[in-house]
Amino acid sequence: MKKKQIINLIRYHSENNEIGFKKEAFDIANSFERNGDAQLAEYIMSLLSDNNVFTPQMQSENFEYIKKMDISNKSLPLPDVIKEDIIGIVNAVGHNAGVSKFLFEGDPGTGKTETVKQISRILDRELYYVDFDSLIDSKLGQTSKNVSNLFNELNSIVYPQNVVILFDEIDGIAMNRMNNSDIREMGRATTSLLKGLDSVNENLVIIGTTNLFKEFDKALIRRFDATINFNRYETQDLIEIALFIIDELVNVFKFTSRNKRLLKKILETAQTLPYPGDLNNILRTSVAFSNPNNEFDYLKKIFIRIIGKEYLTVEFLKSKKYTVREIEVLTGVSKSQVSRGMKEEKNDE
Repeated sequence: MKKKQIINLIRYHSENNEIGFKKEAFDIANSFERNGDAQLAEYIMSLLSDNNVFTPQMQSENFEYIKKMDISNKSLPLPDVIKEDIIGIVNAVGHNAGVSKFLFEGDPGTGKTETVKQISRILDRELYYVDFDSLIDSKLGQTSKNVSNLFNELNSIVYPQNVVILFDEIDGIAMNRMNNSDIREMGRATTSLLKGLDSVNENLVIIGTTNLFKEFDKALIRRFDATINFNRYETQDLIEIALFIIDELVNVFKFTSRNKRLLKKILETAQTLPYPGDLNNILRTSVAFSNPNNEFDYLKKIFIRIIGKEYLTVEFLKSKKYTVREIEVLTGVSKSQVSRGMKEEKNDE
């Protein structure tokens, strides 16, 4: 924890800036987790995530289209460029100036939904989601009616200042109206969506997500106050995320051990790295499926999943400047054999 963070906590407390205080505290918890103190990080998260028992809560069973979404205390680090945008959203909501509708766009697995959960935690609001697939109906005119009914439900929420609404994958309705097979029907539905967003209670925080932004209806994009692009991951960002995930996994799977240097080298060897969602799955299954009698077996599995089994050879690893010990860990070939091979190659030269 840095001196600046302590000063910020005191300043936010003295200013009664609860949102700023929570945001800073979440950052501190994340830094503890990155540094290996997962227990303290989880404790801080649990304190911050506890809802005030006196805060009235919404009953989602009273609604047809709005469903409660659980918020876990786990979150992946984001690139600084995206993190700054998220801080901006938190600040905008805190100003109570009517800036409350946001669109998250990016490929699958870039962390859009998880970030919505993180925002809900920071704002200390309950999270609810709308599955837009459930709004689409084959009966003529019914889809637009369903959209209108959805916004009637949203505007009937008694305590909108306590809620974040996730419009999960609104592509089905929000696609360019000229690209739909039934242009008139989907056009009516999109018009209902536009009208609903124009009249929705501005105390509600609404966040939409889409994987198909390029095909999005332009009029609908303008209804959102800001659009955040989640495809802005550099290789170094993905490496840091992978190290963060493995740190977490090693704490759970006690038979494994850390080897950050080798893991980082594997990740740097890959031509491309998958986005966080797929990367998380690769790392978790590699650790879960690894041999409990081999503390570094998961590294071999990660190499195969990310780079390819055909590259797991002594010759390839030598060409990429892996050490004798690292080659032994990944291939099972003893250090003495690897060293002999290197000496023979030098003698041949």
